[in-house]
Amino acid sequence: METAEGAINLTDKAAGKIKDLLAANENASEQALRVAVRGGGCSGFQYALALDQAKDDDHVFEHQGVAVVVDKVSMQFVFGSEVDFVDGLQGAGFVVNNPNVVAACGCGSSFQVREDAAERATAGA
Repeated sequence: METAEGAINLTDKAAGKIKDLLAANENASEQALRVAVRGGGCSGFQYALALDQAKDDDHVFEHQGVAVVVDKVSMQFVFGSEVDFVDGLQGAGFVVNNPNVVAACGCGSSFQVREDAAERATAGA
């Protein structure tokens, strides 16, 4: 399933890091960045980012030469987000900048979204 442009964007730094990770993976041609949302944490939801194969009912699109897949349930929470890679004093890793987040926990590992975000994303997808 193809997804609208801008559903999830990657920064140049994130796309480069994903390409590096894929280059080290022997199944790189079959792999994509999976962006998912799981229930949990003190604010309700947590991100799960992984290299994975696309499934039949995933939203699939390409950004800067990197395939990105999002399952239907997660898409309603991450629509419009940007994935970045940061490397700083706190460590290195991928960060999701999500315009739908209205609150996050103090440790930064979980978040809440606006109640109407799911409805808007479902209607627009």
